Amino acid sequence: MNETRRAVLEQLAAGPVSGPALADDLEISRAAVWKHVEALRDAGFEIESTGSGYRLDADADTIDAYSGPAIEYGLEAPFSVEFHETIGSTNDRARELAAAGESDVVVVADEQTGARGRLERAWDSPSGGVWMSVVCRPSIPPARAPLYTLAGAVAVTQTAREAGVDAAIKWPNDVIVPVGDDGAYHKLAGILTEMEGETDRIEWLVMGIGLNANLSRESLPEGATSVRAEVGDVDRRIFVQRVLEAFDEYRSDLEAVVPAWRDLAATPGQRVRVEVADTTIVGRAIDVTDRGALRVETDDGERTVTAGDCEHLRPA
Repeated sequence: MNETRRAVLEQLAAGPVSGPALADDLEISRAAVWKHVEALRDAGFEIESTGSGYRLDADADTIDAYSGPAIEYGLEAPFSVEFHETIGSTNDRARELAAAGESDVVVVADEQTGARGRLERAWDSPSGGVWMSVVCRPSIPPARAPLYTLAGAVAVTQTAREAGVDAAIKWPNDVIVPVGDDGAYHKLAGILTEMEGETDRIEWLVMGIGLNANLSRESLPEGATSVRAEVGDVDRRIFVQRVLEAFDEYRSDLEAVVPAWRDLAATPGQRVRVEVADTTIVGRAIDVTDRGALRVETDDGERTVTAGDCEHLRPA
């Protein structure tokens, strides 16, 4: 959010305050004050004009818009938000920002028209979902980068559970809702992490999150579910804030990521099939390593998989 606009918002929250007083205090014109107030109203803030001046109704429930300023307001994590009503791919835009030197920026869109998941698979992203990509510059070796993906999965799963969804994690980057006790599930969200760097350092990392939020089950692909289908609609602004706040906590304490992942994971103990390049590994998932790799017990002994497509299988 523009720093002047943020200052206007903070004063309105403590208001009422008159336009002339705002102009004098912030050293801007009265016309500029009016423009900032109108922009905040357009972003979803309920700003009243009273006899004593402008006043913000600071009750979070009154912020009903889904916009960059609305997401930033009350966000307890150091991210700025670039919001788009429609965009091809938030990950593509996030990579552009990363290449330009930006950091701690979140690209959020109401709708994506060219989104993709792993292996360039198309990802349907209509209005009503949570589609966002986070730009980071972590000071960790590339070998530890998978922990950021696990941290994102933990943050999304915890937030979904706070909303009442019985969510769990399927290694490494899918948030699911288990169906029965035989390993079946419906997919709720996916995470795609991309990065640029060298052998010993990460230049930038982009973590894309796609979550089916306020979408009807009938509009989803087979095998998918949504927050709406499970428990009803959620306030996407608050959902995004909670995900970002949780992710920020875990990226600041990577040692806590794997224990939290284990608490939320559905994969350990399941029979799995993991596609790795030209190899298929089938066995029982045991655990993950301290860097997020999956340990699988096969008929030929234990295998450790650092990346691949994992599918839960019905018990033999």
